[in-house]
Amino acid sequence: MAHTKENGNMPNAHLHELLVDEMKDIMGAERQLLKGLKKLANAAQNSTLKKAFEQHYEQTENHIERLKSAFSNLGLSGRGKKCKAMEGLLNEAEEIIEEFEDSPEVLDAALIAAAQKVEHYEIASYGCIVTYAKLMGHTEVKDLLGQTLAEEKETDELLTQIAMEEANMGETA
Repeated sequence: MAHTKENGNMPNAHLHELLVDEMKDIMGAERQLLKGLKKLANAAQNSTLKKAFEQHYEQTENHIERLKSAFSNLGLSGRGKKCKAMEGLLNEAEEIIEEFEDSPEVLDAALIAAAQKVEHYEIASYGCIVTYAKLMGHTEVKDLLGQTLAEEKETDELLTQIAMEEANMGETA
């Protein structure tokens, strides 16, 4: 990638290729997640959890649009790459669905665990990207993807709340 040579005057230009690579990775991850969220929503037994997955699907569509804007702000096309981490997390979620589909009282708790692993991956990815953008003076990218980071953290908190108040409570939910 020759991007760093063109951006030699930018602070911390040595991070440019890493920033772009991380953005491509999370773009691929978000696109893969759209398919995964449909499966999670379909498998969820608890209506609150099902609704949370459906809402996160809509949020994820917005995250992709923000990423496209961030790429555009950097003068790049918004192409993603296959995210092997997300692929693994979604494969694990599918295994959980198969393993616990006959135990509805456990399935939702297991789905939340799988979804939170995804959220934590996204939080880590967006956290790094926002930091790199800040260090490089890409204020618009930092602000755009900082919004996404905040939403990912909110989703993680919502999943914890659903787990603690409903899904992990078994028959009493």
